[in-house]
Amino acid sequence: TRMVVWRGNSVPEKEAKALRHVFDNLQDHFGHQRPDPRIRFSANLTYPGHGPMWVGDLDFMYDINGDHCSLAYFGMDVCVDLTSKLIHKHGQPMMKDYGKTWLYVYLPQLTLDKVISYVKAGTGYDVSTEGTVYDPNRNLVAIKAKLHHESEQPKPSFWVVKDKDASGGDICFSRMGSVQEVNALPHQQHVHRGVGIFSVTMEVEGTPNFQPTPREGEEANLSFTLVSVRTWGITDCVAPIVHSPPDKWS
Repeated sequence: TRMVVWRGNSVPEKEAKALRHVFDNLQDHFGHQRPDPRIRFSANLTYPGHGPMWVGDLDFMYDINGDHCSLAYFGMDVCVDLTSKLIHKHGQPMMKDYGKTWLYVYLPQLTLDKVISYVKAGTGYDVSTEGTVYDPNRNLVAIKAKLHHESEQPKPSFWVVKDKDASGGDICFSRMGSVQEVNALPHQQHVHRGVGIFSVTMEVEGTPNFQPTPREGEEANLSFTLVSVRTWGITDCVAPIVHSPPDKWS
């Protein structure tokens, strides 16, 4: 396999093609009034050796002008919430480590429904939406996105558009730092609109000796990790969550 350099890392040529497609050109991501992304979802579930759940990372196969390139990431139009949170209520810690190990992203219900339909088409599984927080006034849902924060893990990157009036291939972004670094700046503690790029882990209940297969009424849990965000700027149209909702999709 021929290796090429993408952002200082040596990666296989096909993977670099997909990385450029998704991260640099923001192609084939899910969003409001966007064409259906040319992606096939799949998951290879394995048993971790304990507990009731089988676990696997979703793989995304992109069709880039007829070339099929596999990647561990996919993009969605989202709003990323960096607003400050109620950390204490009646002396109880809430929203612990918000902006360091996890945060909320908001997206239209229709966008999430579309993603779930791709999971179902690719894996056969329905997806549990228990724990997504729905805002009926705006047709938005909130999902908890994990953030890599351990010292050996690359932290999620936060990019801001350079020229808001540019369009098409002229759009470029500059990296401001990690999400955690940007979250620590008071003037950035707002809701930011843009494209979030995620990796996704899927969990399905099963027994140790038998790999689960999709059955009627059985649902998979998805866990999203935000790896990068490209923002168009701050939005005032989304009311951020300030309290702690039920703990699922954690």
